[in-house]
Amino acid sequence: MGRRIPGIILWALLLSLPGQGRGEEKEEFKFELSETEKKPYHLGGFGEFRPVLNVLDKNAALYKANFYKENLGATTGEYNFRVQLEGSYEEGIARLFVRFNQDVNDTYQGWSSGGTLYEGFLSLKPSESYHFDAGKKVFKWGKGYAWNPVAFIDRPKDPNDPDLALEGFWTLSGDYIRSFAGPLKTLSFTPVLLPVVSGINEDFAGGLSNPAGAPSSSGGDRINFAARLYFLLYDTDIDLVYFTGGSRTTRYGIDFSRNITTNLEVHGELAHIRNFPKTFINADGTVFNQTFDATGYLLGMRYLTAMDTTYILEYYHAGTGFTKDQMSDFFSFVVRGYNEYLATGNSTPLQRASTLSRGGYGRNTPGTDYLYLRISQKEP
Repeated sequence: MGRRIPGIILWALLLSLPGQGRGEEKEEFKFELSETEKKPYHLGGFGEFRPVLNVLDKNAALYKANFYKENLGATTGEYNFRVQLEGSYEEGIARLFVRFNQDVNDTYQGWSSGGTLYEGFLSLKPSESYHFDAGKKVFKWGKGYAWNPVAFIDRPKDPNDPDLALEGFWTLSGDYIRSFAGPLKTLSFTPVLLPVVSGINEDFAGGLSNPAGAPSSSGGDRINFAARLYFLLYDTDIDLVYFTGGSRTTRYGIDFSRNITTNLEVHGELAHIRNFPKTFINADGTVFNQTFDATGYLLGMRYLTAMDTTYILEYYHAGTGFTKDQMSDFFSFVVRGYNEYLATGNSTPLQRASTLSRGGYGRNTPGTDYLYLRISQKEP
């Protein structure tokens, strides 16, 4: 009898476990399929408030050229508000994407506001190999972080904040992608048509969106063609880029990116621009027009430490930029014009200098050689 007691106790314990009794049903695990399915739509965005205190150097040439009639003091403040919204919707082989930006600014000139459609395009993907886009789009060609010499159909980045979203251009484009086994893993080809007609992409031919080239011919409607051929070869990303058309001169480019180790990446870009037209001025105010073949390049590296600190170092040579002597001549012309304005009240030379500063001399990187270093720490 004493031997049966442990067996009875063990049997009672087994019966007490969930799902082991005869009359107890096994627990069922259920989930709704809708909880795991990908949503056909996406909505996102952000709001930003950015106050800025500008410290002005009244002896600087650009200050004299642009603010000779103003009395701004030693500093100026500004308040910048930004709301950026984006959304997408997918149905079958089609996808619609929209990104809209709204700015409100309070500067020394007063309040201003403006809304801009940054991107808005329709994508069709009939197969895994083919992809077609139509609308306003940013292509993000190039491997550089602060600059992209081969980004022939994108607006230039702001080196002070390279991560800012950019406004695109209206284009028609396609993608053909194919994968392989062997040293060549992936091959893709992207042709792009970019029209310049009344009301569409008019700023592509010149102005701040095109610091690397004035229009190759003026007036009239233009159809521009660009293409990118991408390789993933021996674990190295390589792009061959081409552009031609009536709005800008013909140009060629190549870029690469490769991970040397798991935490060290190197990248570079090379761009060659045919028949680049440059306008510059000497100290006496004589304007010169020069046409030449320009070559620009970028070399950089990205390093991630064990403490999640990222170092980005880049050297950029702008073949289309103004030389040191050309920049010095412009500054001398501004100083002479400013002295003449103080003595006689004649502002004509300063008006010319102000126009030149908006056209090229006053952009973020008007010279030829720049070094960029960014150190960022991942938040804990």
